[in-house]
Amino acid sequence: VPHTSGALGYTMQMPEEEKFLSSKEELIVELQTMLGGRAAEQIVFGIATTGASNDIERATELARKMVTQYGMSDKLGPIAFGDQSNEVFLGKDFNHVRNYSESVASQIDEEIERIVKDAYSRTKEILSEHIDKLHAVAQALLKEEKIDGKEFEAIMKGEQQPAEAEPHPETAPEAAE
Repeated sequence: VPHTSGALGYTMQMPEEEKFLSSKEELIVELQTMLGGRAAEQIVFGIATTGASNDIERATELARKMVTQYGMSDKLGPIAFGDQSNEVFLGKDFNHVRNYSESVASQIDEEIERIVKDAYSRTKEILSEHIDKLHAVAQALLKEEKIDGKEFEAIMKGEQQPAEAEPHPETAPEAAE
């Protein structure tokens, strides 16, 4: 029975423990995870769809925080940009004060773009290097619709090869006629 969440697919990460600090390297891995769906679309189908839009939005926001709040930009250094206030009125943040020039705003935009594009490029490299595992996970998901962490790890280690997935009713040959 297909899921009815409205999402065509998503990755849920389960925290191993409460975490209050993240390193730059951990955040980059998080970005790569968020961009995995889009990268897989490009590698396997050679197209981009709207399916990854939420992941792209989240990745862009994380990169923005890395640059403007966490001081993780090699180019701009350990500086916080903008006065971040947590008070939001009617879904709009009217309390954000920009305390930097247009030139710095442009550099911030460039850094965000660089961080996201670098993460995307590395994600495509990783998926291309392990295309067999990408296909194995896809086959498992076609057959079972969802897999848990243990099943995923078994596929990654080559311990579990998913059985051939049954054709989806919408893509079965007789559906095309």
